[in-house]
Amino acid sequence: MSKTVLIADDEPNIVISLEYLLQREGYRVLVARDGDEALRTIAEQHPDLVLLDAMMPGRSGFEVCQAVREDAALQDTRILMLTAKGRATDVAKGMALGADGYMTKPFSTRELAARVAELLGQP
Repeated sequence: MSKTVLIADDEPNIVISLEYLLQREGYRVLVARDGDEALRTIAEQHPDLVLLDAMMPGRSGFEVCQAVREDAALQDTRILMLTAKGRATDVAKGMALGADGYMTKPFSTRELAARVAELLGQP
């Protein structure tokens, strides 16, 4: 069974490119365009991995990350922050809130595909 990845990002061009890349890699892809939709989708669909933008309408990616980590039912959900916020304090905040990884935009699609596979425990 293929793993499910949720793309939580409000930038249409990023969503389209990520969706294409992840589907090509064989993942089932879900999309949320704001923080509130991301939280609902995570609770309802239990994706294996969330690619989470920090700056979204509604709840920020940091708030979504914190809410997921506070919910015992969602503890197995892996979170990769994928954001333009690349200062050391932003990275530290994301990791402190429970993200499993942090990548900054712009990113290499090859590197992202490798990180996704690594976080999902795939070769």
